[in-house]
Amino acid sequence: MHPTPNRFFKPTLLAALCALALPALATNGYFPHGYGIKASGMAGASTAMAQDSLGGATNPASMVFSGARMDLGASLFSPHRDAERSGALVAPTFNGKVDSGRTSFLIPEFGYNTMRGNDMSLGVSVYGNGGMNTTYPQGNFNCGMGPSNILCGSGKLGVDLMQLVVAPTVAYKLNERHSVGASLLLAYQRFAMQGVQSFAPLSMDPASLTNNGHDSSTGVGVRLGYMGQLSDAVTVGAAWSPRTSMSKFSDYKGLFADGGNMDLPANYSVGVAVKATPTVTVALDFHHTSYSGVVSVGRPSLSMAPLGAPTGPGFGWHDVDTVKLGVAWAMSPTLTLRAGFNRGQNPIRPSDVTFNILAPGVMKEHYTAGFTLATDKDSEISGALMIAPRQSVTGASLFDALYQAPAGSFGTEKIGMRQYQIGVAWARKF
Repeated sequence: MHPTPNRFFKPTLLAALCALALPALATNGYFPHGYGIKASGMAGASTAMAQDSLGGATNPASMVFSGARMDLGASLFSPHRDAERSGALVAPTFNGKVDSGRTSFLIPEFGYNTMRGNDMSLGVSVYGNGGMNTTYPQGNFNCGMGPSNILCGSGKLGVDLMQLVVAPTVAYKLNERHSVGASLLLAYQRFAMQGVQSFAPLSMDPASLTNNGHDSSTGVGVRLGYMGQLSDAVTVGAAWSPRTSMSKFSDYKGLFADGGNMDLPANYSVGVAVKATPTVTVALDFHHTSYSGVVSVGRPSLSMAPLGAPTGPGFGWHDVDTVKLGVAWAMSPTLTLRAGFNRGQNPIRPSDVTFNILAPGVMKEHYTAGFTLATDKDSEISGALMIAPRQSVTGASLFDALYQAPAGSFGTEKIGMRQYQIGVAWARKF
């Protein structure tokens, strides 16, 4: 039984800058709570909203209602992660607590949209996903062979996963109130692992398991969307993206199941936006992400197959359903205020805690606020704040199974995280 350890497209200079700066997030699984500063201020509720040129990340059909514009922004994202083992009976040196050292990341965003007549738009959205990003110090652990990290490897422990998507988008109005859209998802991933040398005997390719620096992979996917204004007060939207097949991480084919597979998960969303009053809009989204459909993410971390095998262990993440509720109040012709609440599921079960020390994507709740200030008739500044209270998961250590030891011999492990994010964006209408 084994516990899991756990070419880029350059259509614009901004896409290249994003590739350098985007970190690994961990909010709704490893999807952000929202794409774009405006959506972020409404807890991500955006499937039935047409308010910027980030529709390629949410609902492509919205772009034809957004008009000709450019959006450029950045957020400072601050996740605080920790991991702890306690109650180990084999030796007190297996016990201890460590905090991940990386707590500040800059997240750029970019969107551009043009109109081709009144009924068609062409644009591009640049965005990122992630969630498996940690850097733990070695700490004061000793697994019987001298100083080690919490997973009994040597040196620092952690992963770095970044996913960048450049999404050229076309949207078309079927009539005055209804539209459809499609985005081509040009996806790039970069990944690195360090500090899991102790799992080498469990890997089908130990040389491709850990400490191999950054590797990259690419893939092409699609997102389809619909938006309909059912009345002057009610708008609905829906979007769907099937699983995006990615090239494999050859430098980590002894780690990820199926020889280095790390596809982007299928996902869909449905939403409604209601004008409760002439100045107040309430938006509600339901979002589903199929993490279980990606073998390296969804397969259980306890498996009889070796790491990297087609049926090898994964992170054990189950699918995540998220409800996003947001409110926008046009306080004046130049100022709009926003607020929102986002409630999702923790994808990590107690039985999979051990290797999710590397990827503690345990967040459930997000509270948000935001604003947009029109600086002139064609320009605006938006801001958003997000607070996600601490969440944690505790489970029995998988080292019991690894060493075929009696239950409780290696105690229990707990992973936890809290998050903060603040961002600002500038937009220009054409």
